[in-house]
Amino acid sequence: MRPAAATALLGLLLTLTAATFDAEPLYVPGVGLVFLAAATTLWVALGARGVRVARTLGARRTLEEEPVHIDLVVSSGRMPLPRGLIEDELLSEPAVMAGGRRRTEVRINARFARRGRKLLPPPRIVVSDPFGLATRIVSAAEPAEVLVLPRLEPVVTPPGAGDSSGVAARRGRPSIAAEVDLDGLRPYRPGAAASRIFWQGLARGGDLMERRLRADGDTRPLVVLDPRRPAREEDLDMAVRAAASLCVHLARLGGCALLLPGDRRPTTLEPTLIGWPNLHVRLALIDGGSSRSPNVAGLAARRGPLLYVAACAPGRAPRALQHAVGGGRFLIVPGGDGIAGTMAQRPDRRGGRRAVFAVAGCTGYELTGGRQRIAEVA
Repeated sequence: MRPAAATALLGLLLTLTAATFDAEPLYVPGVGLVFLAAATTLWVALGARGVRVARTLGARRTLEEEPVHIDLVVSSGRMPLPRGLIEDELLSEPAVMAGGRRRTEVRINARFARRGRKLLPPPRIVVSDPFGLATRIVSAAEPAEVLVLPRLEPVVTPPGAGDSSGVAARRGRPSIAAEVDLDGLRPYRPGAAASRIFWQGLARGGDLMERRLRADGDTRPLVVLDPRRPAREEDLDMAVRAAASLCVHLARLGGCALLLPGDRRPTTLEPTLIGWPNLHVRLALIDGGSSRSPNVAGLAARRGPLLYVAACAPGRAPRALQHAVGGGRFLIVPGGDGIAGTMAQRPDRRGGRRAVFAVAGCTGYELTGGRQRIAEVA
């Protein structure tokens, strides 16, 4: 029972007792309690009538663990604000709203640990009288929504296996860098880049020629994300962060492609990162429970490196890695934080599998040979 109703009931009981037993001293407290309950209820109703609460989000999109500024503004109409509390699920405890003012502001610095779409319930203003007998709740009209994007983390490589120019290196060049195949020569076209001009032929007295390059769509590194069957939700988040981090890392080196579940073909990501915001949003909304397997048909013909990011360590190399040709095959699985820490000493080798990099809590293994068992790599 609400305190105001209980107070009024007690006052009525005292008044009835006074009338029944002709106890005149009980009339004063009985009537006083009834009047107090009625007065506080009316005061709170009038005070809450003009109260408005507005919420302003500093950003509709944010990265994991990055602060988002949220401003709550409580205002009143003609009357000053009554006493009350500001409640929001992002507040560790309700904020006190002092009475007698026309405006109260509260700033919240919210952080979200996990990616995805976050629905924020409306804040509530609990208006009450000084005695706490009557309360009235005022809330915002609609909930708010924040999209939390997976954060990007650096790629850690062991000494001698790579630097800031690539994930892993062989013979002084990145093994997971974009490569373009030479496909012959052709007459020089005005406006062609100087790097394409065949200067050796010109030096020998020949005509000005330029190198013709084979289409590099399938020579760029391809990142494949398999979000199925994660052992923990944290494993799926680590796999998504690893895929996002690798995409940005490789795109800055010359471009790459990303294949997500449900896509018929990979999406190309240029060094300018023009299409990255859309891919970043799609990665934030990846759900392991309802996701399908990535469409790996046709990947065997790609000449570029293939990086397969799995949320669950498979017992056998994925089919896309078994038949892939070209610049290399890499399996990235959650776990192996210790490998990232010991890479300063030596790369980890396990039965033909070599840990060549670590990113976002995942470890990347280079696969060699034919059909391999990948059990217990995490």
